[in-house]
Amino acid sequence: LLSRDVVDPPITSPTANTIWNVGQTQTVTWQTTGLPVNQTNPSGMLVLGYMYNNSENLMLNSPLATNLNYSVGQAQITVPNVPTRTDYIVVLFGDSGNASPEFTI
Repeated sequence: LLSRDVVDPPITSPTANTIWNVGQTQTVTWQTTGLPVNQTNPSGMLVLGYMYNNSENLMLNSPLATNLNYSVGQAQITVPNVPTRTDYIVVLFGDSGNASPEFTI
């Protein structure tokens, strides 16, 4: 097996005080400091989910964005038509997943 980077950049937006509205364009951001210069797997995807019974329930079949380059540090998404909840999370996937704080849609 070849050696691979493990990339786990913290999500900086949305935050716990964030409120999104269905149909809006929003920007999800994450830290890029400390990323390897030559990443072995530089692309990832953003997935919406929610917390329930201390478990992440991720909408893997309908990612918010795909083929993201971690080095960019942001992605614009359109808020999907989902029920109102106060426990939504956004998870950045690639080598490793990293979830935002819970927020409201």
